[in-house]
Formats: sequence, C-alpha cells, structure tokens
Amino acid sequence: MSGHDDRGETLLELLIAIMIIGIAVVVIVGGLVTSVLMSDIHRKQATASTAVRDYAEAIENSVVEGSYVSCAAKTSYATGYTPPSGYTASITGVAYWSGTAWQPTCGTDTGLQQLTVRVASNDNRAAEQVVIVVRKRCGLADTLC
Repeated sequence: MSGHDDRGETLLELLIAIMIIGIAVVVIVGGLVTSVLMSDIHRKQATASTAVRDYAEAIENSVVEGSYVSCAAKTSYATGYTPPSGYTASITGVAYWSGTAWQPTCGTDTGLQQLTVRVASNDNRAAEQVVIVVRKRCGLADTLC
C-alpha cells in the first residue's frame, strides 16, 4: 500500500469551497445590481436635466410671446409643457425684483421675476432644477425699461 490517502475530500473542505464560491457569487451579483441601479439613476438624471431646460425654455417663450404675469404665483405660468412620462414639472419658487434685491413677496412688480423650475422623476431618484429670470417685454403697460 502506498502512503497516499485516497478517501477524497472531507466534508469540511467541501463546505469551505462552497462558502468561497457562494461569497464570490454574492459579490458579483451585488456588483451587477449596483451597476444596473446606477445606470437607471443616471438615465433618469439625464432625462430630468433635459426636461427642466425644456420647461424653462417653454416658460421663457411664453413670456416673450406676451404672457408675463405680474406678481405671479408658482402656478401662474401655464405653458402647455408636458414633462416626459414618469416625471413631474413645477415652479417651486418665485422671487420679485424690488429694484435693489430679490424679494420673496411681490410689492410693486418691476417687470423682473426669478423662477425656480424643477423636474423630478416620480420615484424621486432624480430631480433637476434651474433658476431663470423672466422679464416683461418693454413697451407693455406698467413696464420699467
């Protein structure tokens, strides 16, 4: 008889090998899931970024066409803009130029307003906002040019 033990692997050796393989599979699957999730979030952020700029441009175009709203509220600018499916668009803030600084309340409308425009995904994974300034067209009533 030779000095080799041919009984095969022990139960402990098999359990350790299975544990190592299991940990490796968990790490690989976790990395894939994270990659897919981050890709989804990045896509949603890119869509929200494009949408917020489109919404701001729609507001600016409506003001250029003469629909400036004196002492506007957050819901005053109805542009007909429709955000992409799965997103909401809103004006989250309005400030009014007093002649020296932006004010949160409207005293005398000087023809300048600062709007904070926001677009967010419905699952709240992505949101983008931009601040724009709209100006009443010169030559309209009560406009300071």
